[in-house]
Amino acid sequence: MIMRRRMMLLSLSALVATRARAQSYPTRPVRFLVPFIPGSAPDVIARQIAERLSPALGQPVVVENRPGSGGNIGFTHGARAANDGYTLILGTNSLVINPALYARVEYDPLADFIPVHLPFAMPHLLAVSAEAGPRDLAALVALLKAEPGRHNYASGGNGSGAHLAAELLKSRAGVEAVHVPYRGAPDIINAVLGNQVLFGLPTMSTAMPLVTAGRLRAIAVTSPQRSPALPDVPTLAEHYPGAEVVSWFAVMVPAGTPAPIVARVDAAIRGLFADQAWVARMTADGTIAVNMGHEEFAGYYRGEAAKWAELVRLSGARVE
Repeated sequence: MIMRRRMMLLSLSALVATRARAQSYPTRPVRFLVPFIPGSAPDVIARQIAERLSPALGQPVVVENRPGSGGNIGFTHGARAANDGYTLILGTNSLVINPALYARVEYDPLADFIPVHLPFAMPHLLAVSAEAGPRDLAALVALLKAEPGRHNYASGGNGSGAHLAAELLKSRAGVEAVHVPYRGAPDIINAVLGNQVLFGLPTMSTAMPLVTAGRLRAIAVTSPQRSPALPDVPTLAEHYPGAEVVSWFAVMVPAGTPAPIVARVDAAIRGLFADQAWVARMTADGTIAVNMGHEEFAGYYRGEAAKWAELVRLSGARVE
């Protein structure tokens, strides 16, 4: 009995101490871990969030890049970080794609992280050469059906969002095309413009300047709804229900981070969206302002893990 009381007192003391730390959080700079290179789309978005999150939390939020292995190095580092709220992790689709894509990863996307907030997402554009490409999605699909396996498409690498979006299109439309992996969105665009491939699916923010310049033709977007930046371009889902793929950029923390700290960060990020001028600047290139809080994001995140694992299986992609 005495031992049980001692254990209860210790547990109560630990709970009180945790709540006290959470109420005073943060008392020192917060690290924002980005598992990708400086200048990449995730890095740019992370820095925009960090810059505004610093005054919201009352402490500096410092971006730290840990790139490599498709994000796995940074994600593994984040999973092993202290769960005290002083390490935030920039999560992307890669966090849930990589366990299905790579032969081995050293983290569990569901067990090792808490999804805090989903601020932004970015669709892909199904793009062709404005000079030589099909006029619209129907013409592209008709060509692929007429000449199965003859035409190529470009992606940013095996298991990338562009690759899996194309595989989803192939599955829904019942067509064949040969996958040619490149290193990223700029290479996808160059391959399309150089007629090395028939089509590609670069991220919208990267492709928009060339669409505006009339060099690329956008024939579909992969977002659930049409983009305000390209209101005349249909979504893939308008033709093939369920063919929706967006690259999302979220804030995560290591598992075990106290709930009051999760709530504090979640609320601080949600508050950033009161600045309508900032939101307008962030979404001018087709980026989607999602502003999805912790509770809703947690359910969405579980669904994304299952969805992307299935897309990887359909694509047959594998990285050893």
